[in-house]
Amino acid sequence: MHPVLKIIQSRAQVTTVAGHTPLVLDSPHSGTVYPDDFGTVRELATLRRAEDTHVEKLYAFAPALGVAWVEAHFPRSYLDANRDTTEIDTTMLDGAWTDPVSTDPRVLSKVRLGKGLIWKLTDEGLPIYDRQLPVDEVRQRIDSCWRPYHAAVTQAVDEAHARHGYAIHINCHSMPAIAASHATDFPGLAHADFVIGDRDGSTADPALSRKLCEHLRGLGYSVDYNHPYKGVELVRRNGDPAGNRHSIQVEINRKLYMDEATLALDETGAARLQAHLRSMVEMLLATDPR
Repeated sequence: MHPVLKIIQSRAQVTTVAGHTPLVLDSPHSGTVYPDDFGTVRELATLRRAEDTHVEKLYAFAPALGVAWVEAHFPRSYLDANRDTTEIDTTMLDGAWTDPVSTDPRVLSKVRLGKGLIWKLTDEGLPIYDRQLPVDEVRQRIDSCWRPYHAAVTQAVDEAHARHGYAIHINCHSMPAIAASHATDFPGLAHADFVIGDRDGSTADPALSRKLCEHLRGLGYSVDYNHPYKGVELVRRNGDPAGNRHSIQVEINRKLYMDEATLALDETGAARLQAHLRSMVEMLLATDPR
């Protein structure tokens, strides 16, 4: 790690570790700090099944390699940083929402599942609230969580690009072995070990994405590309392959490293997976996609 650039900025909801390489990693869904103002009717054990549990542990090696790291501490069921601020279910609110609301049917498919910017339902379809949310409360969540998180990721990508003339951004996620009823448009789907998404080549050079897929397949994993997950808001906002900014979403099957029922980390599986993720990161650090 470059001694000057080992800078850690930790605000209440977001931690950023500055890097000195072209690579940026972020984890928007592994947060476990449930705010006092959540006001949910669901018990913690149910809400925790929505987390990308332990993802921050799997990539804990990355800052020592000079990789920039951004991590959300708020839970995605409170506010989903990988959604746009236009993905609002206005029926959840106690007053008029005067900001733009998406009309794109592809975007609204998630809102209909109860998975907009502010979640209405759990992955199993259980209501998260027994109340309507005050408009000011939603705006506060956006200001305290969404805006600083997106600002941190964009700043890290901008800095990597300024240093090297290109940037590679990996948006780090995990997924259940089997898709739940209200989690995706493909309920019941058995997921591959990894899903790599670049929004059909719009957020990263497809050659780079394919190289990543082939690297993981060479390590013995099953890998799907742009199905069932293409990448969402964080890669959309930060990916510009024509401008040498490559943003890729990486989904890891939780069966590889944890017990999905208890959320307990499988130490053996996690150690094996982490070694392979390190191999993936080192490959990306050695790759200039220009």
